[in-house]
Amino acid sequence: MAIDLRTASITPLRQTFCHLARRMGADKPASRYIEATMDLQPVENYHYRPTWEPQYDIFDETRTAIAMKDWYALKDPRQYYYGAWTLARGKMQEIAEGDFDLVDELGLAAAYPAAGKEEALKVFLPLRHVAWASNLNKAYVSSYGYGIAISQAACYASMDQLGAAQYVSRLGLAFNDLDALTAAKTAWLEGAEWQELRRYVEDLMVEKDWFEVLIAQDFALEGLLYPLIYERYNEKLNAVYSPVFSMLTRFQREWFGETTKWMDSILKVAAADNADNKAKLAEWIKHWRERSIVALKPVATLAFGADADAIMDELVQNLNARAAKAGITL
Repeated sequence: MAIDLRTASITPLRQTFCHLARRMGADKPASRYIEATMDLQPVENYHYRPTWEPQYDIFDETRTAIAMKDWYALKDPRQYYYGAWTLARGKMQEIAEGDFDLVDELGLAAAYPAAGKEEALKVFLPLRHVAWASNLNKAYVSSYGYGIAISQAACYASMDQLGAAQYVSRLGLAFNDLDALTAAKTAWLEGAEWQELRRYVEDLMVEKDWFEVLIAQDFALEGLLYPLIYERYNEKLNAVYSPVFSMLTRFQREWFGETTKWMDSILKVAAADNADNKAKLAEWIKHWRERSIVALKPVATLAFGADADAIMDELVQNLNARAAKAGITL
């Protein structure tokens, strides 16, 4: 018996969903990111207004001073929807776990000089509280942000910061130093060098404008904190001791480099939408940049001593350059 195998080509009647076709034109296949993002925000037929803020709808554009012709213009250049984000973070976690395992297997933490360990842990470990606060503040942005494009990216960033907090805590565990974790909590609550930074992140917990919270947390604060500690301070430790702490903070450095692209894109698109946005963003960045400088200078002094002011000045110039590249003149 002869069997004749043939292939049949079936042409879809349509390439995408109707709401995407209205945006992109008919018969244009959409990426998974676009399908998982565009026009998914509920916009009508709400059941009730929030009892705690009855002046707003559950999803309300007026919760921020920023106005957009199309909130879905604030797309994520990384194209993260849930599936893509979990795969990317899974790879980063696998690498980070490998670094921690290698440090433990080779006894690198035990061999690290005691003076270097003390110097490093007093700077790194309190940052777990900063990351936890960042988790809360980004969760607020995700909860009250308008449009799935920005709220889902903020949700992923929020969970990333929970991971960062856990990895910072594991620094103390990697060095088998539970006392250092307790001392870091005490320093965060009582240490003079940490109180301005603590005040900064806690003030953001009661800030109402979610877009301002995003600018203050992600751009102004983390735009200075991450280069200061996870780049410059790591470089200092590497030069004097060994690259152990660089290995154990790889997740934070890679996360910041990736997330910077998203934050800069948000600024650029929002500023280009209208002149009022550009003016408001410039006002917020200047205000929170100055507060960030005040909050981080004691930490920079703790990490770098007499070199702190020069390093901070350079990082502020870099932050200003990021804003300028996004079309915002400070």
